[in-house]
Amino acid sequence: MGFLRLTAAVRTLGICQGDNESDNIRGVAAPLLRTSTPGVYRRGGRYAIVFRGPDGRQRRRSAATLAEARQLKSALATDVARGEFREGSRVRLTDYAHEWVRTYEGRTSRGIRAETVREYGRDLELHVLPTLGRLRLGEIEQRDLKGLTRDLAAKGLSQGTLRVVMAPVRALFATAVEEGLLRTNPAAGLRITVGGQTTMPEDRRRALNEDELLRLIENTPEQWRLLVRFTAQTGLRVSELIALTWRDIDLDGRRVMVRRRLYRGEIDAPKSSYGVRQVPISARLAADLRSAGAGTDGDPVFPNAQGRPLRPEFVLRSIVRPAAVAAGVPWAGVHTLRHTCASILFRSGWNAKQVQMVLGHHSPAFTLATYVHLVPDDLPEPHFRHDDEAYTSIG
Repeated sequence: MGFLRLTAAVRTLGICQGDNESDNIRGVAAPLLRTSTPGVYRRGGRYAIVFRGPDGRQRRRSAATLAEARQLKSALATDVARGEFREGSRVRLTDYAHEWVRTYEGRTSRGIRAETVREYGRDLELHVLPTLGRLRLGEIEQRDLKGLTRDLAAKGLSQGTLRVVMAPVRALFATAVEEGLLRTNPAAGLRITVGGQTTMPEDRRRALNEDELLRLIENTPEQWRLLVRFTAQTGLRVSELIALTWRDIDLDGRRVMVRRRLYRGEIDAPKSSYGVRQVPISARLAADLRSAGAGTDGDPVFPNAQGRPLRPEFVLRSIVRPAAVAAGVPWAGVHTLRHTCASILFRSGWNAKQVQMVLGHHSPAFTLATYVHLVPDDLPEPHFRHDDEAYTSIG
């Protein structure tokens, strides 16, 4: 049994934190030891705060340090005096999560896609609820969520996958705060750490320079080189790439019509309304596509051996990743080609609006902030008029 499962079990049995609404400490493994602060007790490696609520009933909270316990004691006393005290929610995370997934409508005016909500539900059921589901909503602290991410990382989940898994957790607790069930969001400010690192190392850039891209293409099996070139030039997401059929390619007009994606085995609309777009391709790429032999309108542009759409895992594990390793850029993946496309377009003089339209983003600002990866050699040499020969005699 992992640490978090053990923690969940002892909390559920009432032998760790006890009942928040009672001073009854029967069954608690460690005794309460007085400190110099009235109402604050040491218990094992943590501290307990005992106070009375607005109704006069005794309640208890916990803290990791004495300083934190003193601050919490003062804050609780102030809340009670002002009439602002809120009970910690006693509903269990599993029950709240099921209702939240059923009713969640997003946190922005754009709403949220039904498929995204379904993914949230799957991630919660698969990764979160088995460990924390039996805990009451008001009992869960940030240390529990940090422990969860450590356990998931130990099972092999990458930092990127952990961010995806924790996205519904953040949103769920934010909703609970809005609904008055919690005073604070334990997921707010949570840092995802894998192997002691919270950011991508300096040598793991998210875009290739042109020399690196050429090496990757050269190390790709000839059967798949066109696919890699196509992805690097168009910046399509892998879900959009594998959903492309020949009816989506206008070879004469040199345009790719992005109208759908293949996601989790189902054909769906692109990720957002901005994802429906036309992407230009070069004359060379159009000619090579024509030479490859266009199939009928409904055939995939890049099929597997059986003529069906490729699986995204195959594109990564069997095409891009081996070529990246051979090319000396083992950190590169399929999405790296999308980042590479954006950076190359910017270095070619395209403006933010043009690149945004190619990538299918909702705003040029997002494109600039997320997909521009200039490496030192890309920086142009500065030119100042006061350095010109005509000005050398001045001063």
